[in-house]
This record gives sequence, C-alpha cells and structure tokens, in this order.
Amino acid sequence: MSEVVTGEAVVLELPVASFPGRLLALTIDLAVQAALGIVALIAISPVLGRLNGDYIAAIVVSAELAITVVYATLWETMTRGKTPGKMALGLRVVGDDGSPERFRQALVRSLIGLIEIYTFAPIALITSIVSVKGKRLGDIFAGTYVLQERMPARAALPPVFAMVPPPLAGWAQSLQLSALSDQTADAASSYLRRFAELSPRARESLGFQLANAVAAEVSPPPPAGTPPPAYLAAVLAVRRERDRARAMANAATPPPPISLPPVSLPPVSLPPVSLPPVSLPPAPPPPVPPPPPVSPGLMPPAVPPPPPPPPPLVQPGLMPPAAPLLAQPPGPARPFPPAQPPPDPGAPPTQPTTATAPGFAPPV
Repeated sequence: MSEVVTGEAVVLELPVASFPGRLLALTIDLAVQAALGIVALIAISPVLGRLNGDYIAAIVVSAELAITVVYATLWETMTRGKTPGKMALGLRVVGDDGSPERFRQALVRSLIGLIEIYTFAPIALITSIVSVKGKRLGDIFAGTYVLQERMPARAALPPVFAMVPPPLAGWAQSLQLSALSDQTADAASSYLRRFAELSPRARESLGFQLANAVAAEVSPPPPAGTPPPAYLAAVLAVRRERDRARAMANAATPPPPISLPPVSLPPVSLPPVSLPPVSLPPAPPPPVPPPPPVSPGLMPPAVPPPPPPPPPLVQPGLMPPAAPLLAQPPGPARPFPPAQPPPDPGAPPTQPTTATAPGFAPPV
C-alpha cells in the first residue's frame, strides 16, 4: 500500500500497480503505437519511392521517436500520468511524494523507456521485479512510480451485521460515540465485511483486538458475555443511524438568519455653503424663418386679395341710408342757390343754357 495526499489534504492508501497489470497496459499502448505507425507509413508511402536510403532512414527514426517518446510524453502530461493502456486498467503514474506527474518526469520516463523497453526489454523486467514499488529505470531516474488507482468494489456488509442485535437494543440507546475515530470504525467495518472469508482462529483473535480498540473509545462498556462481532455490529449500526439522522436534520433545518446589532452614527454637521451669484447670458433673439425658396424663372405665387366686408344689416321697413356720391372735402359751407320760380305755361320755351364750371369760359 502507498499513501497519496490529495489536493484536499486527504490521505489515501492505494496499492502499487502489479507487474501483470503494467505489462497489460504496456501491451495496449504498443498496439495503439503500431496502429499509428501503420497509418504514418501509408501516408508517406507515395514519397518514399522518390527518396534515397538516407532520407528514408531519417524518416523512419523520426517516426519511431514521435510514436514512442512523444506519444507517452503527451498522454502522461495532459492526463496527469495516464496513457490509453493505463486508463483501461485504472493505473496512474505519480511522483514519489504522491504528487501528479509533471512534464519533465514524463519526458525522462519516455526517453529512458525507449532504451529499456524497446531496445533491452529484460532490463525493465528485472528492475520492476526487484523494486519494492515496481519501478523500472525510467521511474527511478524520474522519481515516479505507478499505482493502482481503480480499486475493486467494496464488499457489502452481511445483513446479520447491518443492524443492532435484539439483546443489545436497550444498551445501544445509551451509547456515547463522540470519541470513536474514523480509522477504528473503518477497521471494524472491514472486519465484519470479510468475516466469512477469515478462518475461525483469525476471526476470534482479530475480533477481540478490534472490540478492545472500540471499547476504549466508546462508553458504556457492553454487557458481560457479549461476543465481539455482535458488539462491533451494534456500535457501527448506531453510528450509521445517528449520522443519517444528523444529515437529514441538517438538510431539513434552514440556517438561522444573521442578526446584526444596530449601529448608531453620530450626527454630522455640515458647514454652510455660499454659492457665488450666477449671471445668465441674454436670451438669443428668436430665429427668423427664411423666405420660401423661389424657383429660377418662376414668379412667386400671387397673394389673394382680402375678402370684401359683409353688407350692413338692414332693419325691416327702413331704407338704408344713401351713401354720399362724392366725399366732400372739409371747408367753409357754401350758400344754397335761390329758389327758381315755376315756369309760365304761356311763355315761349327758352333754350337751355350750358352750365359752365366756375373759372372756365364756355366754348365759342
């Protein structure tokens, strides 16, 4: 087992990858690399016929480096220690301190792997078997190792150990579990899960050890004559039930509102502010509308004459006053001419005389 510290400062105990698992992951990666090599060879085959041997050798070496070194370096850098073969088997490359693999470490592993895997394969085989953590030369120089990240499914707790035994029901209600650590509870749970796989002698010895470890952290002590498996099952069942009830209570109860104390601020006195007099500029004269545009060669439209005044009102039965024919200029009043006597019917007719305007002589 190897301890790995996660980003949340949680210590995980993960087993080191076994040699068969690493060998199978390498086989998957070699198959992927072979497929990439065949595709690259098909792509450059039309050009190989026109090149000499030196160019072909350079192309083959470059393709081998790209397929072996660049393939592993890019995959392990982008996925933090995984290649397609390691992903399939749940493996991961990590540093000696459990940190994720970095680019420098991935490059060193790939360059040395080109020699010890693809050139002298027995070297990687021997070093992996001899090393405690299954390291090959690339892992030794890069400061890395491979661990088993994907763990098998945990066995379910047998139904007989999933509840409080009836004889211990009354005693279990007064249990004090605040001092029970997670490590001790996990060890007791693992013992109950593997109870059927252990030999009778191992069940008895390991059961008494775990029961004493739990009794040192839990009170009150169990009744006399309680078998260790029943005691451990009762303690773990009560612990699970209380954790479940606490989680449901926290989910159902909303958090209390936050009440802030009242804050009293001292009165603030502002100094008087004197504003200078403001003189406004005179208002601009109203804009004069421009005259309507006149088209060249056309007269402006004639202004229609004003309508005539309406006739004066005439009262019924009265004649309207005659309007003076000519307006008399103001001046001294002239005497009326004397009245003429009526004509004599027996007198001879007289010729009419031509009236003359004053100041003018009649024509001859």
